[in-house]
Amino acid sequence: MNYMEQYIQWSTSPLFSRETREELKQLEHQEEEIKDRFYKELEFGTGGLRGVMGAGTNRMNIYTVRRATQGLSDYIKEKGGSARGVAIAYDSRHQSMEFARQAAMCLCGNGIFVHLFHQLAPTPLLSFAVRHLSLIAGIVITASHNPPEYNGYKVYWEDGAQITSQKDEEITQCIRQVRDYDLVRYMEEKEAEKKGLLQWIGPDMEEAYLEEIQKYVLSPDALKKSAKELTIVYTPLHGAGNLPVRHLLSRLGFSNVYVVKEQEEPDGNFSTVKDPNPEEAKVFELALKLAGKTKADLVFATDPDGDRMGVFVKEEQTGEYRRLNGNMSGILICSYLLFRRKELGLLPQNGVVIKTIVTTQMAKPLAEKYGMKLEEVLTGFKYIGALMRLLEDGDKPDYQFGFEESFGCLVETSVRDKDAVSAIMTLCEAAAFYKSRGSSILEELKKLYEEFGYYEECLETVTLKREDGIARMKHIMESFRSNPPQRAGGFLVIGMEDYETGKGIKKKLPKSNVLRFLMSGDSWFCIRPSGTEPKMKFYFGVKGQSFEDAQEKLEGLKNDILNRIGRRNQWRNEAFTWEITKE
Repeated sequence: MNYMEQYIQWSTSPLFSRETREELKQLEHQEEEIKDRFYKELEFGTGGLRGVMGAGTNRMNIYTVRRATQGLSDYIKEKGGSARGVAIAYDSRHQSMEFARQAAMCLCGNGIFVHLFHQLAPTPLLSFAVRHLSLIAGIVITASHNPPEYNGYKVYWEDGAQITSQKDEEITQCIRQVRDYDLVRYMEEKEAEKKGLLQWIGPDMEEAYLEEIQKYVLSPDALKKSAKELTIVYTPLHGAGNLPVRHLLSRLGFSNVYVVKEQEEPDGNFSTVKDPNPEEAKVFELALKLAGKTKADLVFATDPDGDRMGVFVKEEQTGEYRRLNGNMSGILICSYLLFRRKELGLLPQNGVVIKTIVTTQMAKPLAEKYGMKLEEVLTGFKYIGALMRLLEDGDKPDYQFGFEESFGCLVETSVRDKDAVSAIMTLCEAAAFYKSRGSSILEELKKLYEEFGYYEECLETVTLKREDGIARMKHIMESFRSNPPQRAGGFLVIGMEDYETGKGIKKKLPKSNVLRFLMSGDSWFCIRPSGTEPKMKFYFGVKGQSFEDAQEKLEGLKNDILNRIGRRNQWRNEAFTWEITKE
């Protein structure tokens, strides 16, 4: 069926609810909106489903959730995993709880055991639950840090990590076999409970999770001495991180913790911020006001599903707050863990640090200093989780730490996705440790720059809306492949890594539509289309002799590359044709 036929079916069939039919009938004279809602099925990829909520095949709603879950159910049954069961968690977004229940009842309708969280739970807790209960899979309903009109559906496998290729492709094929929405099997909640197919996950799971995380504390004496001297401001940005973060900090002795009241309670509108993204400095406005009043040392924010952490740190000399990006916070945590493990005799000879290809290159000399191997994986924490699984097999290096530039890292091995709860714990522990030795977080960061070089990185994102966005992203990538630059920002291009064709790649990695250009002076840039949204992402990294030198080099590299594809203010012009000028 074409998009208009799909629209008519959804608008008239009793298979769809009265509310759904009424919503669609309001659009009967808005052909572009109808087309956008029905020109394709909402795609299931390595990130699962993610999209704007609303009625239609290209939207997040109970029908697209049910269809995806039916396909996942068929896949689980193929793998003989029905009796092992599936855990389902959800965040504070609109309809997250409803989508979670719909997924649960579909699984139960297929005879698959379900463990459903009784309240909001952060993504790392879902990952922990899958491993803790030895389940076959997990689902978390979240759109992470996206705007409030979005929601999503992420699938985890038995190792607690997000699915990757080829598993996502196999599940996609099962979903495509569900050609009609009336093929979805479903069971009512009371019947599922009566048959023992539906079980509820209560506070005991969080307790087990927090107990496990605390095993990674390296400086209990420093916590006893200095935790009570530190003041912390925290905002969950209306999301699921609130209780786990506060409970954990309290356990560790941080008694001066202030929560931003306006952002404490769950709110699917995320009313106090434009987007609930801790990568953006603007979401810290209320937290920084509270920090000023309380004279806080550290200011933290987590996204709605509690896997990303943003942080500001007070400069003791000026009293001003400095924002740490994901590379800075990741390097600080990594440095603290390696230093303390070496000091305590806990650092293995055969250890590994994992980062993504767009994460700071400072990780390389830092890992080398401690005799650790550095592994690079594709962009996305799911690839760090996948490598962790491989490290468990045979005589492989011991996992020490993993992080990505997009404000995600993982301290513990009992979780297989980025974990803002344990990240906050470890950075607060590091602050207490350094304070007990007369230093601070920012002083230690300065030492790292002085020792390894002034590494600076940034990300530029271009949003390409409407149906032709995909074609335009393809054009950009093909242009860079066929006409790679020779120089940029004063740097010589010394190599191109094409992760789709394998050209220039020394290590075997999954195919991905990503290009990375290695340049003189330890500089680089990388381009890739987003896997979940109509966006192009441009990553840049340089190494300078000072902060000022690094910033100047970074700006020059960024502007040179972006000027090749047109003025930045033209990116929002739907009629703009992408071109890359030849060097």
